[in-house]
Amino acid sequence: MGGENKVVAKPQAMCSLCLAFSVFVFSLTNCASVSDSHFSPPNNYLIDCGSTNKTKLKDGRIFKSDYDTTSLLSTNEDVQASVDSINIKASSSVPLSSLPLYQTARIFPEESTYTFHISKTGPLWVRLYFFPLPHSSYNLTSAVFSVQTERIVLLHDFSMRTNITLLFKEYLINVSDSKFSLKFKPKKKSFAFINAIEVVSAPDALISNSAATVPPVGESKGLFLSALQISYRVNVGGPPINPNKDTLSRNWEPDNPYNIFPEGTRNASVPAKSIRYPKDAPLIAPSSVYSTGAQMKDAQVNGPNFNLSWRMNVESNYSYLIRMHFCDIVSKSLNQLYFNVYINEMVGMSDLDLSSQTKALRTAFYKDFVLNESAITDGSITVQVGLANPQQSARNAILNGIEVMKISNAADSLDGLFSVDGKYKGPSSTRKTMKIVAGFGLAFAATALLFIAMICIRWHKRPQGWEKRNNFSSWLLPLSSSQPTSSCLFSTKSSNYGSRKSKNRISGYFPSNMIERFFPFSELQQATNNFDEQAVVGVGGFGKVYLGMLEDRTKVAIKRGNPTSEQGINEFRTELDMLSKLRHRHLVSLIGFCDENSEMILVYEYMANGPLRSHLYGSNLTHLSWKQRLEICIGAARGLHYLHTGAAQSIVHRDVKTTNILLDENFVAKVSDFGLSKAVPNKAYVSTAVKGSFGYLDPEYFRSQQLTEKSDIYSFGVVLFEVLCARPVICPTLPTERVNIADWAKQQHRRGMLHKIIDPRIADTITSNSLKKYVEAAEKCLQDQGIDRPNMGDVLRNLEYALQLQETAPSIHASEDKIADFIVFGSPDEKKEDHSRAKTSDDPNFTNFALFSQITNFQGR
Repeated sequence: MGGENKVVAKPQAMCSLCLAFSVFVFSLTNCASVSDSHFSPPNNYLIDCGSTNKTKLKDGRIFKSDYDTTSLLSTNEDVQASVDSINIKASSSVPLSSLPLYQTARIFPEESTYTFHISKTGPLWVRLYFFPLPHSSYNLTSAVFSVQTERIVLLHDFSMRTNITLLFKEYLINVSDSKFSLKFKPKKKSFAFINAIEVVSAPDALISNSAATVPPVGESKGLFLSALQISYRVNVGGPPINPNKDTLSRNWEPDNPYNIFPEGTRNASVPAKSIRYPKDAPLIAPSSVYSTGAQMKDAQVNGPNFNLSWRMNVESNYSYLIRMHFCDIVSKSLNQLYFNVYINEMVGMSDLDLSSQTKALRTAFYKDFVLNESAITDGSITVQVGLANPQQSARNAILNGIEVMKISNAADSLDGLFSVDGKYKGPSSTRKTMKIVAGFGLAFAATALLFIAMICIRWHKRPQGWEKRNNFSSWLLPLSSSQPTSSCLFSTKSSNYGSRKSKNRISGYFPSNMIERFFPFSELQQATNNFDEQAVVGVGGFGKVYLGMLEDRTKVAIKRGNPTSEQGINEFRTELDMLSKLRHRHLVSLIGFCDENSEMILVYEYMANGPLRSHLYGSNLTHLSWKQRLEICIGAARGLHYLHTGAAQSIVHRDVKTTNILLDENFVAKVSDFGLSKAVPNKAYVSTAVKGSFGYLDPEYFRSQQLTEKSDIYSFGVVLFEVLCARPVICPTLPTERVNIADWAKQQHRRGMLHKIIDPRIADTITSNSLKKYVEAAEKCLQDQGIDRPNMGDVLRNLEYALQLQETAPSIHASEDKIADFIVFGSPDEKKEDHSRAKTSDDPNFTNFALFSQITNFQGR
């Protein structure tokens, strides 16, 4: 089974379509309302292959029989197969009206060609229906064949051997000749078959010759020379749309299977008759698409994610045309709604203002993008819309429809790298062989150099008296014999599993020089009492985290991926990729993994004291002293400093927050959760979709979508104030000026009132000099412009100095060293305020933080 059929597990489509629309225009200044009506395509060939009679569908289209279309077919020999009655079930993506077309088929033992006379050149819909009917002489599931036009390969060595279901293929091909042929070529000793065919004209303006590109940012021209295959046609926020309700007789799927963040989505709708179209514009999508959409839910306080996201699986090694449909059906007036558009985490449109595009509400607008094949690394396309500016008055974004179309490749093929003449157009085998040989040679040379370097280094660090020992390997040992084995990426405590290999091993994510520990799924079941809910210690976007105990009594944290979470797949890969390169005392260590039985499980060292946030508020745990809090912040800063400077490329964590700073049994802080981390070239940035957690997000990154290590600095500054004040970073029930802790703390500092919001449990224990240095570091982290923020090394030095000032100060009493009196930008009267007020928060709801906490247990994104 070739190409596209390996990607699509069920028929994607979009139904048999005859084209029907006309425009009834009411003259307005800039737009017109539209009534869906009829359109007669100049070329309209509808064939029910194998049928002896005409077939009329419920939407009114009539398909001719084989007898009526024999003049179109040229073949040396053909066989007609038909079934009078068969029980056929259709998925939601196949309209019920097309089911009669799957009940008969024509079989071609030899090469056969349909030739169609084209009365008007231009774009043509080519739609093919496949279903392997039972036949007394032919097993249609074993058929292997190709389908092609004069220039384009539609299917190469296609088979339904592993896809015994209704299958619909839809293409859009620009034709410039008076004849158009559709050739069926069986593989040697095989045959071909087809159930129904459509060759129908499409409107000339349906596809433009150019579109914006991502990446690089620019324009792609010459789309008329390419063929397109429709992969997805999605009605976002609305119900399925059948061909009889579409202006071009198309079928639209609902977006539920592709929405990867339904928690943040709220559907919106208006009457379809209220939708208007720009004057003289083609009806690219029906009004029923533009009259429904998805908008942001609770956009004012949206914790896990700022972007509405849809992900669709596609075939790699192709570029794709992505059409996005927009219509402002949520605003009450113009100039309220503007937002960003992302494709595979790259900016497609920044500050899209629908009002400036349409000049009216409830007016259709669409935008085409070409996503180059180099940007498709994981076999999927992710479309996102999100806020353009955190200060905008209407904090919302909307999307109404998505179309994804595969673009033919250099071989003029939509299925593989063979052209219509059978020539292979991919990389030459000689070149591939040379690359493989060169790769092996480089790998061997690098290994040899590494081994020589190890010997040279070890020679200089050889132990005294080594020459008296009986073997050479006695000094060819780890450079520090005192280094604990737990510092390695994968533990070797239970060596009987150390060399075991997974049948489902995800290749490429574990460097060959790392010790891999594969945990059988059965062992992790035993370690967690079959993943007992009582063992759950946290929940995140990836899935649940369980406390487990291995056979050697070692406690571990077991993060099990949620099979229904598309987000988890990317996080699983990113976590493996990052932690296979990183080892540091203040980063949580990965012990092993399990990818057995389609599971995605990561096993980490167990952090006995859980997340930092649980020790600040929202739980009954013993509170941390000021010295402990400083030491924890220093540990986290060391871990982040290593991320920013310890690798060839700076690694930006992107989700620094108190739930991702974990504490071991000795309260040593370790940074965790690298699911959103991204490598950034040193002293550079990457353009990417905004990700992070609400309240911690860098406003400069939010505005520009340009990610640098300074984004982590800002998030860490928020953490510092959260640690000092022991309250959630966002409290939506408080007065507006107090909602955001970063803004509130800076404002109180300027007023000389910071002492009023410090955690009263530690307020009397902090020396003024220590606090002054700490707050200075936090405020510098929160500078609006990244260039004005310090690097993590500078932050670390300031925190270490604050700890030194705290430790070297003599024992203090509130009457001797009041933190309210340290130098701030306040008035003398404010400074003289009774420090006793620092013992209680000025917020009456302060003690009930569990109500506002995003988590009360170990809860990640």
